[in-house]
Amino acid sequence: MMRMLDHLEEWLITFLMGAATLIIFAAVLHRYASGYPIPVVQDWLIGLNFGWAQELCIIMFVWMAKFGAAYGVRTGIHVGVDVVINRLSEARRKPVIAFGLLAGAFFTGVVAILGGTFVWENGAHYAIFHALGLDPGDIPEGPTTPDLEWPTWIVYSAIPLGSGLMCFRFLQVAWSFWQTGELPHHDHGHVDGLDDEPEPALNTPGQEDRIYRMDDELHPHELGGEGRPRESKDGKDGKDDGSSAR
Repeated sequence: MMRMLDHLEEWLITFLMGAATLIIFAAVLHRYASGYPIPVVQDWLIGLNFGWAQELCIIMFVWMAKFGAAYGVRTGIHVGVDVVINRLSEARRKPVIAFGLLAGAFFTGVVAILGGTFVWENGAHYAIFHALGLDPGDIPEGPTTPDLEWPTWIVYSAIPLGSGLMCFRFLQVAWSFWQTGELPHHDHGHVDGLDDEPEPALNTPGQEDRIYRMDDELHPHELGGEGRPRESKDGKDGKDDGSSAR
């Protein structure tokens, strides 16, 4: 169960991002293709309704943002100001970081509870009672979206679900940090799927100021401009061949 939960954000974000990309591509293609006077095809394209595409993609991006925030907590992607924390001693740094993680869990937990209350009163209560065959009484059905005509409580469910998952991730990271003393870290300069680039050649642009490998054994004071050995007065390089006076 925990192994599946560890990859929940990636699966949801991957699905939503891929589906939104396909929907936007199809909507744009339909808009331009329906303008060409192609017999039969143009009438068929005009008959297709893609007015819901924009609204659906907006909903998908909202859900991606909420679950992406939970993914950021788990992997350490979120940017934080830790200048003061890094200047603290090891004994003081640990409780301060733990307090920050627990504060994040408390805040996202409150947002999840308030968001869940709002969703429940915005139509989820009526939908659940109606699905179970119970009499909803005077409970309002709740508003719907303009284009898709979906119940808005389905869209707003991203708030309690995403914030609740963020709260869980904060608690998970806090527990792991208290046990091991390590926080999840993400290298912002690393791109997944790309191997580390080999060391650039010495003649690569921007590398002209590097000292040639053949002169690595020389002292920096014995090197002239551009990393070349400094010539002595007698025309020889700065290396000591052992014949100088002791």
